[in-house]
Amino acid sequence: MSLMSHQSYGPRVAVPRLLRLLARQDIRATFFVPGFTAECYPDAIRAIVDGGHEVGHHGYLHEPMQGIDAATEARYLDRGLDALERVIGVRPVGYRAPWWETNWHTPGLLAQRGFLYDSSLLDGDKPYRFAVTPESTQTLIEIPVDWALDDWEQYAFYPGVTGSGVIESPAKVLEMWTLEAEAHYLEGGCFVLTNHPFISGRPSKAVALERLIENVKAMDGMWVTTLADIAAHAQRACTETFVHTRFEVPTFPDVDIRPIHLR
Repeated sequence: MSLMSHQSYGPRVAVPRLLRLLARQDIRATFFVPGFTAECYPDAIRAIVDGGHEVGHHGYLHEPMQGIDAATEARYLDRGLDALERVIGVRPVGYRAPWWETNWHTPGLLAQRGFLYDSSLLDGDKPYRFAVTPESTQTLIEIPVDWALDDWEQYAFYPGVTGSGVIESPAKVLEMWTLEAEAHYLEGGCFVLTNHPFISGRPSKAVALERLIENVKAMDGMWVTTLADIAAHAQRACTETFVHTRFEVPTFPDVDIRPIHLR
């Protein structure tokens, strides 16, 4: 019961607080929501939509995704889609894999279901277009993420379940994320921050988050918006298509590295 109360703080207390914060700052955000969460807390998820924010797909039960077969992953995707459509009448255009764990077959499954973008990979500082397989003409937009910009690594702790036992000061996190935002701004990049409501929605952390938003908004020309808006812009602007290469890992002492050709 105690562990689940730690998680339910998100929809019960933190989401309303964060929605008020976003309204004060007059910005829209993207909330990636597991389907089961939407079923358990429909009013909280409807409030997100009513506030003008985007809801994206984040699995059904925040399942471990790494290494599962395509048929199993398809069932997870479909069950999450069905839950979100049933609860809020929205079919998401964006996907973020639980734990950012995608498989080589994931992009094809997303394209089959009409997704515009993914935000689970860690190989860039700005959005790009990529082929769902090396031979495919179908593409998705990728909006890359970074563990340094995830509140989990800074604040998450539950005894015996997760975390190092060190809960960082929000002042330190504000300084770090402000430096990251400034660097992305100078590079012409895309600053993608990941905040879990049950973590960053706690009072002192929410105060630090609002100060960060104020810092970012003060950067001349910085566009603060949803990932769906960013993906739509990238869809128009990214004319080149990147192809992810899957390399065959050599067996020692064989040092040749060969691409695996997927069919």
